[in-house]
Amino acid sequence: MRLLLAEDERALSKALVAILERNNYSVDAVYDGQEALNFLEADNYDGVILDIMMPKVDGFTVLREMRRKGNTVPVLMLTARSEVSDKVAGLDLGANDYLTKPFNSQELLARIRAMTRTSTQHQSSQIKFGNVTLDRATFELSTPTGSLRLANKEFQMLEFLISNPHTIIPSERFLEKIWGYDTDSEINVVWVYISYLRKKLDALKANIQIKAVRNAGYSLEEIPDD
Repeated sequence: MRLLLAEDERALSKALVAILERNNYSVDAVYDGQEALNFLEADNYDGVILDIMMPKVDGFTVLREMRRKGNTVPVLMLTARSEVSDKVAGLDLGANDYLTKPFNSQELLARIRAMTRTSTQHQSSQIKFGNVTLDRATFELSTPTGSLRLANKEFQMLEFLISNPHTIIPSERFLEKIWGYDTDSEINVVWVYISYLRKKLDALKANIQIKAVRNAGYSLEEIPDD
């Protein structure tokens, strides 16, 4: 499940990303409202965690603009404000829930599960490409010949590829999206995980492959029939 976290306190953002990733969420972290709007235009998310007091564009404005454009993704407002009027304003603009700082991480996770439950009940947890099925609920990768469970970052990378078949994705984009903008990891970690995924696809006799495009990135393609 993919979440967008818009929180300008970088230390808190980093801590939240760590908590969410440990609980098998894929997270994009942004630090101001304009960046949040840009990401919402470019990608689809299963949920948004949205701070109110942010630079450039505040959370209320981000939420208003999302709903104006017909984006119905569930939104949890995360803020230091506890006034009832602020909560009412956020809910009236289309927020699904409201959590006041400081908060317990278990409550945050419970509220995320609750707000995303309805939106995912009628969606299949499985995505497919070629003879490959990837289950978002179990992290299981399967083909007609067998199945295996992927590690968290392996799953996130393959989910990204299957969701964007035939699209060249730069290594830097993988690093930003999966390891985060503030990561200390080097670009070669992406190459290592691509190698892991190739071996697993090969072991399951998948009819798709991760192709390297010189100086550009990687794309997921069908293997041509002989």
